[in-house]
Parts: sequence; structure tokens; C-alpha cells
Amino acid sequence: MSRRPYVTLVVIIILIVLAVWVDLNKTITILNPFNQSTLFSRNVDIQLGLDLRGGLQTLLEADLPATTAVSADDLNVARSILESRANALGVSEVIMQSAPPRRIVAEFPGLQDPQQVVAALQETGLLEFVGMNTSNYPIVNEGTVIQTDYGTTSSTATPQAGTTPSEVPSPSETPTASLAPTNTAATTQTSATPVPTASTTQAPIIYHTVMTGAALNSVNVTTDSLGAYQIAFTLKSNATTLFSDYTGAHVNDYLAIVLDKKVISVPKINQQISGGQGVIQGNFTADTANTLAIQLRYGSLPIPLKVVESQLVGPTLGAESVRRSLLAGIIGLSAVVLFMAFYYRLPGFLADMALVVYALLSLMIFKLIPVFLTLSGVAGFILSIGMAVDANILIFERLKEELRSGRNLRQAIELGWGRAWPSIRDSNSSTLITCVILYWFGSTFGASVVQGFALTLFLGVLVSLFTAVIVTRTFLHVVLDNIKFAEHPRWFGI
Repeated sequence: MSRRPYVTLVVIIILIVLAVWVDLNKTITILNPFNQSTLFSRNVDIQLGLDLRGGLQTLLEADLPATTAVSADDLNVARSILESRANALGVSEVIMQSAPPRRIVAEFPGLQDPQQVVAALQETGLLEFVGMNTSNYPIVNEGTVIQTDYGTTSSTATPQAGTTPSEVPSPSETPTASLAPTNTAATTQTSATPVPTASTTQAPIIYHTVMTGAALNSVNVTTDSLGAYQIAFTLKSNATTLFSDYTGAHVNDYLAIVLDKKVISVPKINQQISGGQGVIQGNFTADTANTLAIQLRYGSLPIPLKVVESQLVGPTLGAESVRRSLLAGIIGLSAVVLFMAFYYRLPGFLADMALVVYALLSLMIFKLIPVFLTLSGVAGFILSIGMAVDANILIFERLKEELRSGRNLRQAIELGWGRAWPSIRDSNSSTLITCVILYWFGSTFGASVVQGFALTLFLGVLVSLFTAVIVTRTFLHVVLDNIKFAEHPRWFGI
């Protein structure tokens, strides 16, 4: 007998041991055997989605006039940035999907405080560069909430009713940051240089937005020749001329950096900044510079967004869904196991063993990727259990035909698999193509239910192909090659 099935069997056993190790642990850690230091550590706990774990689902919409078109690219960029900002703020396992033409769906599994999550989302909104001077647009302190003309139907910054800047700086509260081109030495403002302030009785003002964060191409923390921290930025080509013209016309004015209408920095324009590159200089520490860089980098949304709806999914519903899903999975798996063992006898029992391997490998893959299991995802996995034995049924029916025609077991196994393979290949390929289409549909239109179903079914079909083509075939050779079919026809359901 060929040794090849036994070599493959050893590889399968190693995979089974690895799968059991991953499946039974929430964290996998690999230590250095020489000094016991950690070489690799990762959390592999099962990630449950919103409908199974409970949490918050929030709907965001472009905060622009209905007549303003929102491109799909801008919506996708905004979704990506919001997801990065939410993760950076400590909101983990967030799932965000674009829902064209103007909406983004955000899911936060496990979070039960809607106000906390909505507040976190609102902090990840629109970044603006707002002009401030000593006449029309008074200089305000960091942290002040202001109104701007971006996103309104009027593009001119004329005074109108609204929120008045709550504070204005006195000469001793001069903003410490300064804006300079990259080829200019740092010039830091100090409290010794008085800055004209706005009168506390000034009428409400709407500040003019020079450009938004969409104009930023890159933002990084650097140091100058003296080792002081500064923030270097580059602009996209279509914003370079605009920024150069504005800074040239407003030397010694201030250009405030505003995130969601809240002023986060007020650097001074020292001189014209051309070439699309500049630095924000000031009395930064490593932490404050990095914080501002993160706000600039992840706050540069191409469109403003607002929260239009929030829905809390209770953990009780999630727990009940998990219970029923597990029950459905057990019933489905038991029915398949009993059918295969009863109808195909010994080959069916071997297929049941391969099905156990399939379940172990699938769970390992779900934990390693990781896959966020939703109720629809669990449904896709349960469906893939039936798909997992589909190939085995085709092989076993061909096997029985070859045995009836007088082939020995080894020949029957090889011929049965070879003749069943075209049907296995075509049926599974069509299922995989359908899964790709469904996943694209769910991703494009924000249908997470469809997306979760498609993903788990796709992975399940791939693993089922492996178990049918490799695992079941190996088990058949190892067990049946030494059995004489003529002496035990009933073992094969014949």
C-alpha cells in the first residue's frame, strides 16, 4: 500500500491538534523556549456581532443640503476615517458600512451606553481650517465652540443669529501655536506678544471656512532643528493654490483648526505658505503633538456627518439568538451525521469524522481572521454544514457504482473521486461566485445581514472542499484499502 495516505494523515492530525488548541482558548500565546519571553500573543475569542451580543446601531447621514450631491468615494473615505477614529478613541470592534447615497451604518457590539457612543461618533466629524483676525473674525480660545459657513446654503460669512464665541483670549492667553512653511525656521508665539482680542459684547459671528480636512494629504509629528515637536502636513494638489493665496493675503492673522465646530488649535500665519507643505509650530509635547496629529489625520472627513438614528439592541435578545442558533446547529449536524452513517454505513461514518474535522477547522478560521458572527452568519455556517457533505455524497454514490461493477476498493475510491470531481468543482464554484456577489452587494449597500451570511458560507464551502477532497479521501484509503469488499458488502450499504 502506498505511504502517501499516511503522510497526509499525519498532516491532518497536526491540523486537528492546532484547531483544537485554538478553539479551546480565548488567547493564544507562543513563548520563547530559551528565555520564556513572549514571541506571539493574540486574542482569539469568538467575536459576536450586534444581534448576538447586543450593543448599539447608529445611522449617520451627510450633514449637507439635500441638493448637494455626495459621491460614493467621499462616503467610503468618511466611513474609513470614522472607523479609524472610533478605534483610536477606544471604541473597539466597531463595524461601519456605507449605505449610499448619503448614509453610513455604524455598529458597536457590546456597548450599552448610547450617549457615550454617540458622543464618540460626534467627535469624529468635520475638520475645518477657519480664518481668524482682529477685525471681522475675533480670535477665540481653544475649546471654544463656534459657527462656520461650511455646509450652509450661503458661502459668505455674514453675522447672523447663533452661538456666540464663549470666550476670547486676553493678551496673556495668546495661542502658542504658529503656522509656518516647511522651509522657514520655527517662530513660536509667547505670552509676551499681545494679541488683539474680541469684545465680549460682540454680536454672534459665523466664521469663514478656508478649507476642510479633505484637503490634507498627510500629517506627521516631526521635530525642528532644536528638537521641538511640530506637526508637518502636506496638501492635495487641488488645495495648494487656495492655501497659498490665503496665507499670502493673511500674514500675521490666525488660522484656527476646528473639529466639529470646536477650536482645537489657533496657530498664527507667519508668512505665505506655498508648495502645499507646512508645519504647525508651538509649545507641543510629544503627547499633545501626537494628539493633534491624530485629530488632523483622522478628522479630515470629506463631508460633514450627523447622527440621525440610534437603536439599542439588548443583550437578552442576543443571548436568545445564540441559544436558538446553537440548537439549530446541533439539530442540523446530528441529522446529517445520522443520515450519512445510516445510508452509507462505513464510508458514511468516515465522512462523519471528516465533518468533525470540518467543524474544528471552520471554528479555528473564524477565530483567527476574526469573523464577527451575526445571526445571518450563523445561518450561513449551518447551511455550509449541508454543503460539507454534498461532495461526500457524490463521491460515495460513484464509489458504490464502481464496487457494483467489480472494482476493488482502492480502484473504486480513486475512480469514484475522479468521476465525481467535475460535479463537485462546478457546484462549489457556483456557490463561491454567488457568495462573492452577495458580499459585494452587502458591502455596497450597507446590508450587513447579507454580508455576514455570504462570508461564513464562503469560508464554509472552502473548508468543505478541503475536507471532502483531502480528509475524506485520506480516511477512505487508510481504513478501506485493507478491507475485502466481497466479505463485507453491507458495510458499504450494498
